[in-house]
Amino acid sequence: MEAFKRLLKMAQAYYLRFIFAAILMIIAGALQSALPLISKPAIDEIFVSKDMTALTWIPFAIIGIFLFKGLCTYGQVILMSSIGLRILTDLRNKLYGHIQKQSLAFFTDHPTGLLMSRITNDVLSVQAASSEAITSLVKDSCTLIFLVGVIFYTDWQLALIAMLVFPLTIYPISRFGKKIRKVTTSSQITMGTLNSLLQETISGIRIVKAFCMEKYENARFAAESERLFKLSMKTVSINAMASPLMEFLGGLGIAAIIFYGGYNVIKGNSTPGTFFSFLAALLMLYEPMKRLTNVNNSINQGIAGAERVFSIIDHMPDIVNKPGAVELPPIRRGIDIKNVTFCYDTTPVLKNINIHIKAGEVVAFVGMSGGGKTSLVNLIPRFYDVTSGCILIDGYDIRDVTLQSLRRQIAIVTQQTILFNDSVKNNIAYGDIKRTDEEIIAAAKAANAHSFIMRLPQRYDSNIGELGTKLSGGEKQRISIARALLKDAPILILDEATSSLDTEAEIEVQEALDNLMKGRTTLVIAHRLSTIRNADRIITLVNGEIVEEGTHEALLAKKGEYYRLYNLQFKDEGSGNGRLAKDLE
Repeated sequence: MEAFKRLLKMAQAYYLRFIFAAILMIIAGALQSALPLISKPAIDEIFVSKDMTALTWIPFAIIGIFLFKGLCTYGQVILMSSIGLRILTDLRNKLYGHIQKQSLAFFTDHPTGLLMSRITNDVLSVQAASSEAITSLVKDSCTLIFLVGVIFYTDWQLALIAMLVFPLTIYPISRFGKKIRKVTTSSQITMGTLNSLLQETISGIRIVKAFCMEKYENARFAAESERLFKLSMKTVSINAMASPLMEFLGGLGIAAIIFYGGYNVIKGNSTPGTFFSFLAALLMLYEPMKRLTNVNNSINQGIAGAERVFSIIDHMPDIVNKPGAVELPPIRRGIDIKNVTFCYDTTPVLKNINIHIKAGEVVAFVGMSGGGKTSLVNLIPRFYDVTSGCILIDGYDIRDVTLQSLRRQIAIVTQQTILFNDSVKNNIAYGDIKRTDEEIIAAAKAANAHSFIMRLPQRYDSNIGELGTKLSGGEKQRISIARALLKDAPILILDEATSSLDTEAEIEVQEALDNLMKGRTTLVIAHRLSTIRNADRIITLVNGEIVEEGTHEALLAKKGEYYRLYNLQFKDEGSGNGRLAKDLE
């Protein structure tokens, strides 16, 4: 019940609304219970005694009861719905904000579809517990209390007989609640898996179609859908079982009441009005009792969802500002990577790396896939933290400065260009949406993007689609470069920024990159070795270790690992030997 307590704590901010809603619910419950009391004089004075005075006031009293009960019900529904939806919004915003704070390692462990399921399905299930269930709990409990008072006031002996049935309902209600929570948790896990499948297959639909795997993916999705269907049917079955059981137990009580009450009326110990007033109150007890049974199930479903939401919220980010973190001033001297070792879990990816990069220097990292190039550059903006050693910028350990001040100094252009389903202008200005149109256009021109942007239907206001699907690979990359140019950060990371482009697009993008690199401390991960010939220094990594470093010409002359990689890359191009010979001259 810890999750439920936390939801109640979130609701405390709206306690005034709840107090007003509770007052309205109490009044509505009291008015509901007044109806059986009206039935006694209606039967005894109108139908038995034929009293015209009673015939005059009783219909108006009934109209008044229903009118005020309707107004109170409307008011409490509005108030409680606003509380529930506000808690829902607060919880969803809190969850999304907390997810945004997590490191890249968190997203490796938590698939996108699962996180989407937490924000949508799990949070939505909490609404039933936070508004509808609490409304029913308060309102139906009040109605129940008033109606019990009515039946005891009307005939306490009959009331005692009726009350014998109530304890029999406690055990099944409790048992159904536990089953509901267990099945709901399994359903939500399955829904998360289903969302993951959706996200993967829709984003990778080209690969699915290219490999003719539609049937395979359909089968995977159908299997999870079938699992979700079976779990949903279990929930339906448990809920469906609760009502008939309550009806049967209620039927036992009503049968006993009719027998004993009818006997008293026949013997003259009670009036028909008293008996029917009692019976009306007893029958009215059934509906709030039935709803309270369902409330228990709804609360358990909400708790199951809340527990999964809070499990994410309680996951503390592993990369945060340390107490007393300072602002990092603009880089002037350089970056020092000292004795750095980095592991994913327990597997070492980088081993005892030592590099000094001067401010304004262009340093390229090369090596076979899995050598640790991307892992190394990911440590600089603290996407991950070093396992041992340290990284210094102008003598400041990057763990001692604020993440905002560190990352403001770094711009990144990656092989996989990430653009958003928004306008060209907003994508370029993503790092600072307050930039002027003139600054955005200047950045686009420097990135060789202005000409193709002006050919778009709405130019800079054109929407580029999800992940920039309306643009070519080269166009997307140039938008990404314009974004980095506009940020104007002194440190630049280029992670295989041209490796996925054709030759023509690469020429245009490379020219834009040259503009971007001017005057910046640049770290380049290169797949195409021809693109780093002019780097100030090239560092070769093998299995997480530095095996050699130097200029392009020096490393070729050395005929070591870089020479091998360079030769390997060009040997199948026909002109590879001639090109290599030219490089060695």
